[in-house]
Amino acid sequence: MSEHRRKAPQQQPPTGGRAAARRAAQQPGGRRSAPVRDVGTGAPSASYGPPSSHGGEERPYGGRAEARRAAQRGSRRKGAGSGPGGPGGPGGGRRGGGGGGRGPGDGPEGRGPGKKRLIDYPRHNKYGWRRWLPSWRLVTGTFLFFVASLMGAAAFAYSKVEVPNEAETAKSQNNIYLWADGSRMVATGSGTNRQIIPIEKIPLHMQDAVISAENKTFREDSGIDPMGIGRAVWNMAKGGETQGGSTITQQYVKNNRLDDQSQTLSRKVKELFISMKVGNTTTKEEIMAGYLNTAYYGRGAYGIQAAARAYFNKEAEKLNPSESALLASVLKGATYYDPAGYPEIDAEATPEKNTVRATKRWKWILDEMQKDGHLTAEERAKYTVFPKPQPPKKSANLAGQIGYLVSAANVTMQNQFGISVKDLDRGGYEIRTTFEKDKVDAMEKAVKAVYTEYIDPKKRPGEDTHVQFGGASVDTATGKIVALYGGVDATKHFRSNADSTGAQVGSTFKPFVLAAAMRDGVRNPSLQPEQSLSERRILDPDKSRYSGKNGLTVRKYNGEIWHDEKGKEWHQDNDEKADYDDISLRYAMIRSANSPYVQLGMDVGIDKVREAAVDAGLREDSLVKGEVPSFSLGISSPSAIRMAGAYATFANQGKQNDPYAVEFVRKNGVVVKKHEPKAEAAFSPAVANNVTDVLKDVVEHPKGTGRKAAIPGRDVAGKTGTTDENKSAWFVGYTAQLATAIDMYRFDDDETKQGREFLPMYGTGDQPTIHGSSFPSRIWNDYMTAAVAKHPKVKFPKPEKLENAEPVFGGGASSPTPTPTATESATASPTPTDSATPSTTPPTTPSTTPPTPTRTPKPGKTTCSIWDPDCYTPGDPGGNTGEPTGTPTDTGDPDPSGSPTDDGGGRPGGGGNKPDDGSWFP
Repeated sequence: MSEHRRKAPQQQPPTGGRAAARRAAQQPGGRRSAPVRDVGTGAPSASYGPPSSHGGEERPYGGRAEARRAAQRGSRRKGAGSGPGGPGGPGGGRRGGGGGGRGPGDGPEGRGPGKKRLIDYPRHNKYGWRRWLPSWRLVTGTFLFFVASLMGAAAFAYSKVEVPNEAETAKSQNNIYLWADGSRMVATGSGTNRQIIPIEKIPLHMQDAVISAENKTFREDSGIDPMGIGRAVWNMAKGGETQGGSTITQQYVKNNRLDDQSQTLSRKVKELFISMKVGNTTTKEEIMAGYLNTAYYGRGAYGIQAAARAYFNKEAEKLNPSESALLASVLKGATYYDPAGYPEIDAEATPEKNTVRATKRWKWILDEMQKDGHLTAEERAKYTVFPKPQPPKKSANLAGQIGYLVSAANVTMQNQFGISVKDLDRGGYEIRTTFEKDKVDAMEKAVKAVYTEYIDPKKRPGEDTHVQFGGASVDTATGKIVALYGGVDATKHFRSNADSTGAQVGSTFKPFVLAAAMRDGVRNPSLQPEQSLSERRILDPDKSRYSGKNGLTVRKYNGEIWHDEKGKEWHQDNDEKADYDDISLRYAMIRSANSPYVQLGMDVGIDKVREAAVDAGLREDSLVKGEVPSFSLGISSPSAIRMAGAYATFANQGKQNDPYAVEFVRKNGVVVKKHEPKAEAAFSPAVANNVTDVLKDVVEHPKGTGRKAAIPGRDVAGKTGTTDENKSAWFVGYTAQLATAIDMYRFDDDETKQGREFLPMYGTGDQPTIHGSSFPSRIWNDYMTAAVAKHPKVKFPKPEKLENAEPVFGGGASSPTPTPTATESATASPTPTDSATPSTTPPTTPSTTPPTPTRTPKPGKTTCSIWDPDCYTPGDPGGNTGEPTGTPTDTGDPDPSGSPTDDGGGRPGGGGNKPDDGSWFP
């Protein structure tokens, strides 16, 4: 063979390598690499380069790409003779060794893919998971179709929507308040407090303040602002100051064009389309004027003109930028941005907290106005002091007690029924209250009688100025408030004295300590702390003894001396420095001795005392925090309404009802809200009735501090209360049907003054001191005598024996030594005996034989035990109701009627004197 014909040496293919060759050889149909062919014969190698004189060169490897192309070419071949060699040749034939068998793209039996569909999904030329992956054309087309459909639906809805008539929706109505018997009390509403003014009389800076605060694009947008909504969501997510997502046009539509104020999706969609149409058909001036004339600014003021008068006592056109910024702040929510505050609605809406919130937003709005070009830097610099609005005023038809009654009813509407301030001021409600006119008049008459007779600010300006009275009366079975006294006049003295005033309740708090001791028991000092919490001893109020020593060193339940945060011991004083020996808790309540109840509170645990007070009906936020001993002496400041409601729990044999002032609400003749009674068992009947029995002795016992409250022929239970430095005095008591609380204090009600404090009442009413046993007891008696005159005379239930109760000797009291039980005689005996309880030796007597003091039984009683509450013997050592040995004689009544002295509310300085703004019922 010629050298020139010699086969070229094997060369490494440029790409693909042997692997590509193997894959090509493995193609379906047994395909192999084509043999070396001469260029002239039409071999495939001819296509790879020019003809060679040597011929016979091997075809170079084509790599993976060439293999794929070869496979695709093979799949397109049809028939046996499609190869270059003709039928049966090397390249032809479906089954030939070099033939082009079915490739991956062939259909069944060698057919190609089917016809491509209009919507190519799943995709016709993809395999595996790629068949289900949409192409970009499919995704884009679907999105455009969705957008087009949405736009079409929106266009259709826009063409169909009709703008409501403004006059039909913007007109407000009065609210009608009814007495409990259905007669008309008063008509109120915003209809008399709205004055529409044209846009020319609304200052431009007032308009700009609202635009900067709520809708910066108002002048340009079409009624809705998608960017504003997104910005509001973003700012809210960051926790920063936000503009509302709604535009001014949307708010105008909601306030002025829609009757439906519900927060539903359908209402929102309707508001959106109406806003778009209003934005395209109404001028910006009309929209702005409509919004500012209908928006609610608090204080019953609708519209900018009424707001300008309510806050600054001027016409709207005379508002300056600073005042405008404040009114724009109030639009965010008057309850939390009116500097006057609404503590009767929410404890967080106090004047102090509202002022802080309003100041922050006022400053922010002014800064935004400068940023938006509405104020120059020089003009912005003029307004650095927060504008001071005038105090709120009541309308003339809310004078006297009516304004306080309406306010109390509105609190029930808001807190119990969920009817907002805005809803109320739109009007249209008929409200049946729980107030009974004859009882309201009787309470006002009783207060005025005392005030007229004893209080004379002109004669005694240093002692009789700023004297305040408050009161509330609650039905014991239901919790309905039948009467209250809020002050001299709701149009002159705005804050209701029946609500939380900050006046401490003093010893009227002691019944809750006693109830906790009888319900939860005292901790066992012989056990470890963790055991003492679960293993307690239920206390018997008559057989238990506590030290009544003046200046008693207060101890923890385990006997350790209690120290305050400064490390000082607590030495508890009694009122008038009265010193008692070991006495029962009943007699300690009768005489209102402080030492026994302070130590009892420590033995029970302040947490349990607080729990008992809350269960009875007091609001937890009205109670002083912490575990100080004086907590048991009433350093907290619940409202008169809540105190009456809590005592009603005892009268109702332990079942507690929240006080309320509205029976039902009608709108358009249909009852939309109705009070649903919900009594909860706070105490067992045994505990409640034993508390009642002890409080009954406070009124009926000859030495009881509350004896001046007694009503002849009726069972009355109650408790007096006086606080440190004579700064407040209370009497809270009840019959079987009615519980009433009366309070008295001195406090300047001018809210513009800083640093106001409760003032002492030494010399007030020309009396040396004021106690709960003086003026409050008299007012209570005068009112209750008239209020229950038509009620049937109902006796209190007889106290049941407390289960597992046992004598407890606390506060340094000595345990008595038991003696053999004496047999009770059928005739009167001078020797005290008790068939159920062994006689005891007084702590100061070493003998095991008890003394035999002479005791006088009440009518119907034949014998007297030393434990018997129906007997009284002066000098009885440690007896239940007798005067203990060493007790000073009665110092006399501090008031003209000869009432005994009352108690103190803890050691001097205990508890704060600032008003507590907590609301009185939820």
